Amino acid sequence: MTRDPWPSPLDLQLPMTPDQLFQALANPTRLRLVMLVVGAGELCVCELTRAIGESQPKVSRHLALLRDGGLLQDRRQGVWVHYRVSEGLPEWAVHLLEASHRELAGQSPFHDDRRLLDVPADRCTP
Repeated sequence: MTRDPWPSPLDLQLPMTPDQLFQALANPTRLRLVMLVVGAGELCVCELTRAIGESQPKVSRHLALLRDGGLLQDRRQGVWVHYRVSEGLPEWAVHLLEASHRELAGQSPFHDDRRLLDVPADRCTP
């Protein structure tokens, strides 16, 4: 398992650059996760796992990369970890993510992911 080589703006103490944003979103799994979070505002790892149909370890690994890269931030609520777009993300990046979500929402796999997220299911269980 290799770690993606995009540097974290948090580690560098610099604002996110367009290169960093696009490198982070170049992975299909990360793009799908970010589009779901942008559309919903905040989602739990279990909801994201169910929506994209990937294993929890894979989803958590990609979410950690997005968090470490400064795109997402997390909060713990008991055993649950919820993700949302980072409050420290530059305004241009937030606008780009919102515009991308609007344009991609009707396309596969993004539409399918959102549909699966909207299907009633049991709440996440530990």
